[in-house]
Amino acid sequence: MEKILVATLLTCHNRKETTLACLKALYSQTGMEGVEVNTYLVDDGCTDGTGDAVREAFPGVRVLQGDGNLYWCGGMRFAWAEAMKENYDYYLWLNDDTLLFDNALRTMLDTAVTVRESHGQDGIVVGSTCDPDTGKQTYGGVQRIDKTLGFRLIEPSDKPQCCDTMNGNCVLISKAVARVTGNLSGRFTHAIGDTDYGLRACRDGFSCWIAAGYVGECRQNPRPDWTNPETPLRERLKNLRDPKGLPPGEWIEFAKRHAGWRWPLYAMKLWLRVLFPGIWKL
Repeated sequence: MEKILVATLLTCHNRKETTLACLKALYSQTGMEGVEVNTYLVDDGCTDGTGDAVREAFPGVRVLQGDGNLYWCGGMRFAWAEAMKENYDYYLWLNDDTLLFDNALRTMLDTAVTVRESHGQDGIVVGSTCDPDTGKQTYGGVQRIDKTLGFRLIEPSDKPQCCDTMNGNCVLISKAVARVTGNLSGRFTHAIGDTDYGLRACRDGFSCWIAAGYVGECRQNPRPDWTNPETPLRERLKNLRDPKGLPPGEWIEFAKRHAGWRWPLYAMKLWLRVLFPGIWKL
């Protein structure tokens, strides 16, 4: 029986211990008989020695060098482009602040097989994460709200569930999807590239599924400053335009792709939200 080949894709910037802990959990997975995992890690201009520490602790990891301006989407595109040069069965997106449970990858691979056998084609499998302190869900598969650009998290159950798209913290993508939908879009720097990818894959005829249960732990990112009423307007505008915010041009591109004729309404909504964040607090 041939091995199942999985390429794990990560990007990191100056959180060495977090990255090392993530890789340790990845390489401690159980039930991996017949599975080979190769890891592609983008060191996006780290100045804390992350790349060297990874090379020493995990010599099999392929460390790729970025210039510090790739951010999440750019780093993941870089890693994926390198991995696509080989013939992998699956590509695992993994945020370096996500700690996988021991059986996470086995669960996701089994889910992928279930989806293929029950629906006749491969797709995307999303892993849900929870807060390590509270146990509450933080990331995973999401449901689109009435064909708008609003999304709600779907809590994992004891069986796979269909979703519309996903957060990119832990996602298993089959080679069939990668061949058709391709890489992450170059139009997005940091945010919404993962959501865009899931929507594009579904448009290409594939489906997204949430694996049963939680696959790991990951803390929720803090609320963006550009949505905080306590932050002065000048700072909100600056944070909005920051690559790690939600640059208006990228949001408009996302809206044009996925909101149809309604996209100008969503462009306006972004500015209303940054100008009057108290409305959303209510």
